[in-house]
Amino acid sequence: MTVIVRPRPDERLIGDGDGSVQVHMHDPLKIDGAKVFAVYGKGGIGKSTTSSNLSVAFAKLGKRVLQIGCDPKHDSTFTLTGRMIPTVIDVLDGVGFHSEELRAEDFVVEGRHGVMCVEAGGPPAGTGCGGYVVGQTVKLLKEHHLLEDTDIVIFDVLGDVVCGGFAAPLLHADRGVIVAANDFDSIFAMNRIVAAIKAKSQNYGVRLGGVIVNRSKDTDQIQKYNDATGMKMLAHLPDLDVIRRSRLKKATLFDMETSPEVEGVCNEYLRLAAGLLAGVTPLDATPLKDREIFDLLGYD
Repeated sequence: MTVIVRPRPDERLIGDGDGSVQVHMHDPLKIDGAKVFAVYGKGGIGKSTTSSNLSVAFAKLGKRVLQIGCDPKHDSTFTLTGRMIPTVIDVLDGVGFHSEELRAEDFVVEGRHGVMCVEAGGPPAGTGCGGYVVGQTVKLLKEHHLLEDTDIVIFDVLGDVVCGGFAAPLLHADRGVIVAANDFDSIFAMNRIVAAIKAKSQNYGVRLGGVIVNRSKDTDQIQKYNDATGMKMLAHLPDLDVIRRSRLKKATLFDMETSPEVEGVCNEYLRLAAGLLAGVTPLDATPLKDREIFDLLGYD
């Protein structure tokens, strides 16, 4: 849950950006002890595939991992569990929102490779706010002491950042990571996410980590954007049919039949996970104006 915090006489309240109201979470909801990553990107770009495979890579490096899906579609973790699991909002609704009646196993499922899986779910279409759902999820995890034995938390977040609710995981994260393809629409969405993370970093510990290039043979357009803004590429995952097939089989790439291309992608995920564990230098990227992106990536 979040509350508006009024400043003390000796402190100045900094807004998240033009037209915004600064919102702070209760201190008890802060996630301590674990490294927290929030994964963003254009809808359909492969955030859930990326998050799930990255979770397994962290687990293979010996880390205790919790993946939290933040999407009403609640399919972030189904390649880890092999099924659609109940959402936090569904199980809360089932007990009349009396959270004290819930057990951890009611909303946390252990997936493949020991990755713990949670689907936050979302409010009914056209009502409520995703930020409330994220807050309730973290509150439940804290109440059941499920974050105390966790090394890595990955928030897999719905689509582009278009409101404060979608940005709520950034209140808990150490690094915001963006998934993008080598195309205009993905880069346009990435630019908005860069702006959101920059705004939240004024008041919270979250910092921009970089971009994971997904479903792309080349990276030239991404590199143009990176050079212009100060962004950095963390990993490059090619557009392989085996990645599509892994989703259809409800499996991560680490659980697919081995082949040179599967091994290559899994090694890239392991390299990415090791790099994130070692520590990613925070980026001070400067988002572009909309017109500037057209001019940068457009053709005469």
